Amino acid sequence: MLSIVAMVVFGFNFGIDFKGGALTEIYYEGSVPEKSDIAPLLENLKFGSILIQPTRSNNSQGRPEQDRGTTGEDGYILKSRELSDTEHQTLLDTMSLGGKYSFTEANFNSIGPSVGRELTRKAVTSIILVSLAIILFIAYTFRKSSVPVSSWKYGIIAIVTLLHDVIIPVGIFVIISSVTGVEVDTLFVVAVLTILGLSVSDTIVIFDRIRENLRLNIENRVKENFSQTVGRSLEQSFVRSIATSTTVILVLLSLVFFGPVSTKYFALMLTAGMFFGTYSSIFLASPLLVWIEERQQLKK
Repeated sequence: MLSIVAMVVFGFNFGIDFKGGALTEIYYEGSVPEKSDIAPLLENLKFGSILIQPTRSNNSQGRPEQDRGTTGEDGYILKSRELSDTEHQTLLDTMSLGGKYSFTEANFNSIGPSVGRELTRKAVTSIILVSLAIILFIAYTFRKSSVPVSSWKYGIIAIVTLLHDVIIPVGIFVIISSVTGVEVDTLFVVAVLTILGLSVSDTIVIFDRIRENLRLNIENRVKENFSQTVGRSLEQSFVRSIATSTTVILVLLSLVFFGPVSTKYFALMLTAGMFFGTYSSIFLASPLLVWIEERQQLKK
């Protein structure tokens, strides 16, 4: 609920990938000016809002410490509105701080609004198609475990769980974006799709254990109600799920704290997605299965 409120209140700070604009990527050859020195000069250009993102080149590790910025990066990625040739040159002149710093422009791209709209449409379509594919896959895989809960309901529960797993990290990202100014870009979409894949795999592990125990109950003629079977399945699998997720989260946290700035928020979203994905598989998906089964029993 708090994540939804955050999305409504703060909204999404879409980057140039979605709304169009210009991306300039430069790397300094000697010492690197501080971001705090560059920001006021860019504001004076009256080019509108310009996002300044420190970045690191492939050979930055071999450079002396004094030649790198305080964050260890040796360049900047600038995201702005579309720039004319004259404005682009003015921007480059500004980044040299009056010729005191020399740099190489590694990349300059201009993305029109039509490209941004096409990317938005494809991003939404991808998420919808992935969700439908998950429902169909789970319904097919669990088709022989339709008692006492229909196989397609497993798929619906998985999607409800995935919505939970995605909404919370997105809400966290929106709050961070409102404070730091980080923008929604293609990496954001990749992070959402990755969370969908990681979270559903953990849910399927739990569901598969439930399916296996239901089959064994039938074969061995064990009389056990559905909630007991689900509880026993959780006991057999939650340690594995937590251990696997913890291992992945530790790797992602290393990217958050020690990785490049360009992938910091991507790794942060995946970390939140893995945490809440593991939590929801145990405390949301399985209880929902039991709740549906109990509702079915009351209707009989």
